[in-house]
Amino acid sequence: MNKSGRRTEIYYSKKNSMMDSEGSASKNSKEYLSNDITATSGKHYLCGYCAAFTNIAVTFPIQKVLFRQQLYGLKTKDAVHQLQKDGIRNLYRGILPPLMQKTTTLALMFGLYEDFSSLLHSHTSAPELLTRSMAAVLAGTTEAILTPFERVQTLLQDYKHHDKFTNTYQAFKVLKVYGMREYYRGLVPILLRNGPSNALFFGLRGPIKQCLPEATSYSAHLVNDFICGGLLGAMLGFLFFPVNVVKTRMQAQIGGEFQSFSKVFVKIWLERDRKLIHLFRGAHLNYHRSVLSWGIINATYEFLLKLL
Repeated sequence: MNKSGRRTEIYYSKKNSMMDSEGSASKNSKEYLSNDITATSGKHYLCGYCAAFTNIAVTFPIQKVLFRQQLYGLKTKDAVHQLQKDGIRNLYRGILPPLMQKTTTLALMFGLYEDFSSLLHSHTSAPELLTRSMAAVLAGTTEAILTPFERVQTLLQDYKHHDKFTNTYQAFKVLKVYGMREYYRGLVPILLRNGPSNALFFGLRGPIKQCLPEATSYSAHLVNDFICGGLLGAMLGFLFFPVNVVKTRMQAQIGGEFQSFSKVFVKIWLERDRKLIHLFRGAHLNYHRSVLSWGIINATYEFLLKLL
């Protein structure tokens, strides 16, 4: 082989070596990036789970009073008196379903929102506002898979069903007789609530926090996150309160006809003298509970996110 041929062979050998090296580096970079994204995503799921657990432990008794008002249209003092008659032993009756449902739901809400946002951002050229709104709606829609837990919680909190079952397992067992569809009674109002409320929550969280005084310490950040989450939770809770009233009525039924959202709404509207204010009976308590509940959730979530 002449010198020219040998130089050509050496050149291509070096070039191939460099290409292999670059390919290997690119592959390693992609693997590292993938692992980093997975780790970051997992952090959001964990923080959402812990935030929900803290919230449920604190606010469950308030939620129980609110539930009685939504279902029976009671005044606050009458609902509280009803719980007093039930006794302290029954105060946390029914906490397991919301504990299981809320911890999983909020883990999915925060985790899936981040996952869907990354996915849509990398595969579409749509504006960020649109992709994040779509991610929030998709996350909320996915959460509806856990409707059976919300369904059982409704039944356990309704004193009319106290003689039918005493715990979560028994409630699931009773519903099993009616088939899988019975577990998802009330799915439509949940879908109508979850998607839009998620989009508004994630869309407004940043702008609201920017309007608050600048935080210069961990405690100030915690306060700002609490205020931001509380204000949003109260606003959304009030906005979707009638939807939750319909959902509660639909889910309090065991067996029988599956009535449409509109039919149940009209029935409640007529029962409450066709007055809009009566549809919002219990909304003031829901407002205060939401301030506390979503304040705890948002502050805990952001606090843990900074720690991990």
